Amino acid sequence: MTVRVRFAPSPTGMFHVGGARSALQNWIYAKQQGGVFVLRVEDTDAARNKPEWTEGILNALDWIGIRRGTYEGPHFQSANAAQHREAAQKLFDAGRAYYCDCTREDVQARNGSQHQGYDGFHRDKGLEPGEGRALRFRTPDEGATVVVDLVRGEPTFENKNLEDFVIARGDGSPVFLLANVVDDMIMGITHVIRAEEHLPNTPKQQLLWEALGVKPPVWAHVPVVVNEKRQKLSKRRDKVALEQYRDEGYLADAMRNYLMLLGWAPSGDREIVPWSVIEDEFRLEEVNPSPAFFDEKKLRAFNGEYIRALSLDDFIAACQPFLANGPWAAADFDPLVFAKVAELAQTRIALLSEINQNVDFLFLPEPPVDEAAWAKAMKEGAAEMLAAAITAYEALADWSPEPLKATLEAVGAERGLKLGKAQAPIRVAVTGRTVGLPLFESLEALGRDRTLTRLRAAHARLTA
Repeated sequence: MTVRVRFAPSPTGMFHVGGARSALQNWIYAKQQGGVFVLRVEDTDAARNKPEWTEGILNALDWIGIRRGTYEGPHFQSANAAQHREAAQKLFDAGRAYYCDCTREDVQARNGSQHQGYDGFHRDKGLEPGEGRALRFRTPDEGATVVVDLVRGEPTFENKNLEDFVIARGDGSPVFLLANVVDDMIMGITHVIRAEEHLPNTPKQQLLWEALGVKPPVWAHVPVVVNEKRQKLSKRRDKVALEQYRDEGYLADAMRNYLMLLGWAPSGDREIVPWSVIEDEFRLEEVNPSPAFFDEKKLRAFNGEYIRALSLDDFIAACQPFLANGPWAAADFDPLVFAKVAELAQTRIALLSEINQNVDFLFLPEPPVDEAAWAKAMKEGAAEMLAAAITAYEALADWSPEPLKATLEAVGAERGLKLGKAQAPIRVAVTGRTVGLPLFESLEALGRDRTLTRLRAAHARLTA
């Protein structure tokens, strides 16, 4: 048997990080088993589906390493509409399903509660297909449905607790439960690896597989991904879009490493590991069934580690999309100047999008305005410190970090200031901020003339 797994997203919005985690788990499992990864786009919600969302799915998978051309698909659920209807008819003809014209209000009136399920009222009424009549699957009255799950063992569901669920709507269109099963049958899916939220549907789907005469797949329900309040990640409430993380400057390698740790861990006391280690060591049977906390702070720290591990050339290349949208005029950006400070910036940022705020002072005509930083640094004595620094730097022959530092240390010492205090007004005058790249390397990159121009401008503002 060739293992065949599938990832089946719906193109109704941005790509969820939980979906990305499931895709990676399917991808690795297929690779480990010498199997096939199938991409199926569940596009039957015509009112919400958009072509751009489908393209977004493909782009997101590309980004995390599941690239077009290396898997089967994408297939589209809508292409199987005829087979969905055939399956519904087959179940009706075999007596495994029946028609029902009860409304929700009818059911509630009979039960006396809105919380109880369907009561089987039309099981033996013999209704034929008709407008407004839904098709319900006849669940067994006795026994239990055992779901063999690689993550959760053998969850058991008493059949008497399973209501006769709808498999086709009043207009004849099959619902998700049936369509999903039929699609998996058509595509020969052998293993269904998906999020825990689908577990309650699994006994129903397993009964459908059996009723249609096909052996059910092997199931694996991985833990739901939750926020810091242990609530399931929600598109309405939480930051869940993979594209947003990508656009903020998270590296794909960092993201997929982190996603694979949601419910699983590699051997040893380590978390940041090469992807080859994850591909080799990941086991579905070792996935923890408890909810997995998506910790953005931890992901950010991961990303910083991955950024620092890049070669300098790769780091410079990775920064280019963000530098191309910097706050400076395109003609003012100098790649050679950026290259001088790139290694320094690489050690200080956790997101690639943070690169601009670290280097913008080099390419703007004037330093960015941060009034809070100005107020903090330009206190009593700052004007005198600036004046002395200007005089000393005007006479400095060697405009390189060590002489720049030694000169400012001497100027500060004359006024009883340690270097940290002495350099505060210089930094703000030149870079506009109280924190940033090492000051003296920044002065070297900015150059003598521009540095002195900014120091003089700051002094003039203080003494005006």
